[in-house]
Formats: sequence, C-alpha cells, structure tokens
Amino acid sequence: MLPTYEQKLWMYEHMLISRYFEEQIEQIYLEGKTPVFNMANGPIPGEMHLSNGQEPTAVGICAHLTPEDIVTATHRPHHQAIAKGVDLNKMTAEIFGKKTGLSGGRGGHMHIFDPAVNFACSGIIAQGLGPAVGAALSRKMQGKEGVAVAYMGEGAANQGAFHEALNLASVWKVPVIFVIEDNAWGISVAKAESTAVGDNSLRAVGYGMPGHMIPGNDPIAIFDVAGEAIARARRGEGPTLIEIETSRLAGHFMGDAEGYRPAGELDSLKAVDPIPTMRNRLATEHGLTTSEDEAIAGRARKKVDDAIKFARESADPAPEEAFEKVFA
Repeated sequence: MLPTYEQKLWMYEHMLISRYFEEQIEQIYLEGKTPVFNMANGPIPGEMHLSNGQEPTAVGICAHLTPEDIVTATHRPHHQAIAKGVDLNKMTAEIFGKKTGLSGGRGGHMHIFDPAVNFACSGIIAQGLGPAVGAALSRKMQGKEGVAVAYMGEGAANQGAFHEALNLASVWKVPVIFVIEDNAWGISVAKAESTAVGDNSLRAVGYGMPGHMIPGNDPIAIFDVAGEAIARARRGEGPTLIEIETSRLAGHFMGDAEGYRPAGELDSLKAVDPIPTMRNRLATEHGLTTSEDEAIAGRARKKVDDAIKFARESADPAPEEAFEKVFA
C-alpha cells in the first residue's frame, strides 16, 4: 500500500511542522534556565523530551487515521500529536502551562490529552498500552468505527504491561496496532544491553499476531506496513505489532549530556536525517521544486509561530484553579 503524492506531501509537511515546533520549543525551554540550569524557571516548566528524528513514525501511521481512531503515546509525544491533528494552539498553551491549554495547563508536555481527536499520552513507560486495548475493545463491543494505535519505545517492550496488553488484545481480537519506536536507547541504556532479542517484532508470534520490523526510518515503508495492519484491524482480524527503526537526534531529555553515545553516532544519524531525505526523495521522484518546498516550509513555520504567539499571550491559570477538577 503505497501513498499518493498528496499523501507524501502531507507527511512531509507534518514532519516539518514537528521539527520546527521542537526547534522553537527547545530555545524557549532554555529561557530563564541558564547559565545555571533549573527546570522550574522560564516560560515552560518541568521536563522536556524532544522527538527530533522520529517524525516518520508518526506521519507514516497517522496518515491512515481519522479523528475517531485512538492514539496513546509516550513521554515524547509532539510528533505523534501533530500528525494526529491535536490542536496546535491548545497543545502549545498546555506545554506553557497556560489556562487556554488542552487541560488548562495542568498536564504539561508529557500529558497531552485531546478528546476531539482521541489522543492521549503519558510519562509512565508502557502506560498507554492497556488503555489502547480497552479503547479498541470498547469500539468492538459497541460496534463503532475506530482502531487504536499504541506507541511505545523499545524499552517498553520489556515491561509487564507490554506482554499483558498483547496477550489480551490477541485473545479478544481487538482492533489495535502496537508500534515500537526503536531509537536504540532506553534513556541511556543500549537496546543490546537490555533486550534479549534484537528484533522485538519477533515477539508477536508468542501472542498469535503478525509482527513487522521496518528498517531505515522510512515514512513510505512505514505507511505501507501500517496501512495493511490498520486495514486488517478494521476488518476485525485483530492486532498487529510493528517495530520501527528510528533515531533520536536529541538527548533523552533537555539537559542530557549524552555521554553514553559512542563517538560519531550522532553525526552518522544526522547524515541520514529523515527530513532532508524525504525532501530529496520528493524532488527526485516527483519533481518538487525549490519554490514549492519553500511554500510548504513557510506554512509549517507560520502554524508553529502562530501557536507559540497564542501560548505566550494566553493567561496563566489562577492559583485557586489548582483545587478544581480534583476528585476525592
């Protein structure tokens, strides 16, 4: 299942939106926090995890989804939220802790929640897998449209929740796709030092579902495999496990010195950055011109700039609002 040129352009533009968004967020996050780093200072409080380099995993899958479909994501969620159609103004305001944010500024960047497009994420490793299975089961029991996609890092495949979720999804034959973003590092632990199998998609056979490994951080290949898996889920044929080889071009979190990376690794990853790779592919295969590319990039930058302006100009929540939406 190969994408049309229009779908490729959609994927490319959303990759650009995600990358530019995170480049701006990175700069803003450091405001007030240097020269002595203090993550409580500045316009963006708390921790920050960037997804630069992982954009293909979001667009290749979300290109097939509708607002009725469910996505549960991780603590590194911006690229997936943008590809799923989360309101960028409200998401940015949420990251800034503003009253106009998706959750009134309560959740921050690791707890983005947008019921309008059925998107949620969590800072807890593997936390989204169970809810994704439950959401998919609810769709099946109610006879409603919609599949669920549960994103995770490769480290989450060693959590008990991973095995529990895959087992029940297969037993109940629910429409869920499990997606492992394999960036080779679980925080600072190399995959080879923590995981018994080199390819987590092999674990699918233990739960009676198809498993796929997609190398090369290629959005076109991801689109192809995801399209078949999602179509299979929509037909009522059950879950699929997909592992995607991707790359993390930043640290695990803002402030990560990345001393665990082997010398030269980051340079080699940047040499195959998926965004210029996609741009060159569009130019070679479809004749994308420089002016067309600049127009796409301009739209992406404006959308991000407008969202940041909205967030900066939004009001902070009143202190007493901390006591609202709290249940005993």
